Amino acid sequence: MKRLAATERRATAILIRALMELDARRLYLGEGYSSLFAYCTQALYLAEGAAYNRIETARAARRFPMILEGLEDGSLTLTTVRLLAPHLTVDNHGSVLASARHKRKQAIEELVASLDPKPAVRPLIRKLPAPPQPEQDVSALHVSSTDAELLPAVVAPAPRLPQAIVAALAPERFKVQVTISRETRDKLDRIQALARHAIPDGDLSAILDRALTLLLKELEQRRCAVAASPRQPREAPERSRRIPAAVKREVWRRDGGRCAFVGRDGRCAERSFLEYHHVRPYAAGGPATTANIELRCRAHNAYEAALFFG
Repeated sequence: MKRLAATERRATAILIRALMELDARRLYLGEGYSSLFAYCTQALYLAEGAAYNRIETARAARRFPMILEGLEDGSLTLTTVRLLAPHLTVDNHGSVLASARHKRKQAIEELVASLDPKPAVRPLIRKLPAPPQPEQDVSALHVSSTDAELLPAVVAPAPRLPQAIVAALAPERFKVQVTISRETRDKLDRIQALARHAIPDGDLSAILDRALTLLLKELEQRRCAVAASPRQPREAPERSRRIPAAVKREVWRRDGGRCAFVGRDGRCAERSFLEYHHVRPYAAGGPATTANIELRCRAHNAYEAALFFG
């Protein structure tokens, strides 16, 4: 798989080099296409997004050839180059491209925000229009009463809410955009009213920060057994599935809140859906001690159980 991925990266770099030349000479005109984009989508059959990424990357690579090396060794992606291209200059391109190596899209967006900071956005709450109702199938109206009893009940699918957006405006400022229910909006109104003594202007960002601080404290207490004044650890029963709070705290601290499974390529980087894992399974007599408990993501916890039990 790694060899195939490397082959794909080399092929992409070769294609970008060819597009650089094609664009510089405007050879697409002689082929009967009015633009490089038209040539890529109609002659090369690339999707619009794929064509856009490659064209922007080719034009950036003409100015800064080191981009091609990053594409070939996998340290830069087409999306990374496309996001950074408008902000690259002769003076900064070396340091910016070095900072972008092997970074995920969110980190690249934060890097772009540091290069081109945006002002803070003003808080805004507005009512969204009602979602369109699905059209009724006219053929369903011409069904006899006998047949109707045999048909399954048709349940309209619940409308999907737009995905929340977290966008970097500057190195230390982010815009959050989310759709909430009327019930949540009512809670927000009540919180703004009750918190006026502490937050006179009802600033939503301050309310959100306080709410997240309380939620984080609750989750850390429940999942990681974090406590301001932990009690003296008690000995757990020798044959018990219960993991003592002191063991949970120490395991979470030791493993850094991250899956501790180590594969042939290194340690798993997952920080979500973490579970406490018995290195020697409980069913095989494994105790709930710090030495025998490690953090695992849900996938690796199930994977190791399958390896042990078959």
